[in-house]
Amino acid sequence: MKTAMHTTHHDHEAFAGYRHGIRDNLAQFLHQLVQVFLVGLTLGMMRTVVPALAETEFGVPKGSFLLLMAFVVAFGFVKGTLNFVAGRLSERLGRKTVLLLGWASAIPIPFMILYAPSWGWIVAATVLLGMNQGFTWSMTQTAKLDITRADQRGLTMGLNEFSGYVGVAIAGIITGYLATAMGPRMGLFVFGVVVIVTALVLTALWVKETLAWAHAEGARHAAGKATGPKPRFPENISERPTTWEVFTLMSWRDKRMFALAQAGLVEKFVDALIWVVYPVFLYERGLSLANIGWVVGVYGFVWGGSQFFTGRLSDHIGRQRPIVWGMWLCGAGVAMMLLMDTTWWWVLSAAVTGFGMALLYPNLSAAVADIAHPNWRGSAIGIYRFWRDLGYGIGALLLGLVAHLSGQLESGLWFVAIAMALSGLVVQIWGEETHPRLNPAN
Repeated sequence: MKTAMHTTHHDHEAFAGYRHGIRDNLAQFLHQLVQVFLVGLTLGMMRTVVPALAETEFGVPKGSFLLLMAFVVAFGFVKGTLNFVAGRLSERLGRKTVLLLGWASAIPIPFMILYAPSWGWIVAATVLLGMNQGFTWSMTQTAKLDITRADQRGLTMGLNEFSGYVGVAIAGIITGYLATAMGPRMGLFVFGVVVIVTALVLTALWVKETLAWAHAEGARHAAGKATGPKPRFPENISERPTTWEVFTLMSWRDKRMFALAQAGLVEKFVDALIWVVYPVFLYERGLSLANIGWVVGVYGFVWGGSQFFTGRLSDHIGRQRPIVWGMWLCGAGVAMMLLMDTTWWWVLSAAVTGFGMALLYPNLSAAVADIAHPNWRGSAIGIYRFWRDLGYGIGALLLGLVAHLSGQLESGLWFVAIAMALSGLVVQIWGEETHPRLNPAN
């Protein structure tokens, strides 16, 4: 496959018909939003019922914090690695092929939950969930960036994460009720089968390959035909970067990329906390599965719904300030959980945490896209998501260790709150504004 790095005048002419923008590609943009909503539903079905009933339904001994965290650790490390693979693979096979691979990997999950004789089966199912999420969520994000303009990246990422995390929230609530009505295993089975089959059919029939749009953007840059302010692309990388070059650039050679990657990693500590610790924390305090679903769901709804606005906000005021303030506000919301012991306060705390996430989450990805060249943007996003989702695994391990050593879940909440404050400080010091209009290249 010819890449955009070998662009000529003829290449530019060949790609002339590919127009970028949400309005110009509205049908495909909407298809991709439906896809990420289904991706969110798949993730959400594992976030309320499974951790809350780990002891009674799946045999996890009470107080076994490290064992309880095992399935999130597995998810994080697998998803992180597959994000890395997905980005590079999509530049060779195409976005749609990788998306289909992601949905195919999810097929066994509902059956494994239905027949699981032990917690080990849940951990194995979560490995497949990590594969599914690494391939599918990466591709829905990358495909939208392929077909939209630079000045729409905040909005694009906001809508992407809005759709995905509203799906997570809805799934948490629906599965809570289904588990009550049908039993936890059958409820999750029915929900999972419907979602995964629907996603496979829609992907096969209606999703288009978007790689050509990325090549078209690269060809315009190479031909000097790109319009608008010049992005501050890294200069210490070759024209034909290897995977290792992009990885080292993202991970430590560019301090801006490093600041974004570490922030992505640390903010996933919050999601690991809410995934595993919140349901157990609230269940131990007498909340029903349905009410736990609503507390966790409020977090997801506020997170997802607010991104409709916070992503667009960064297109106007820049990425840096929303990211920093989002890190700090999110950490404050986690700390609030421990200050009072009433349902309404837990709901408020979850809402504050969700809004903090909404400020930082889409804008971290948009910032990476701002300063990643279109020729290797898929790889850059994949590597950023590798570090970000590795935060699930690292965060769950550290949470389990802190809870184990202290003998109480509350210590894990304080740990995450402090980590978010420090990570936001790193972005404040080492990061910079990446929006091309607000901080263009000289």
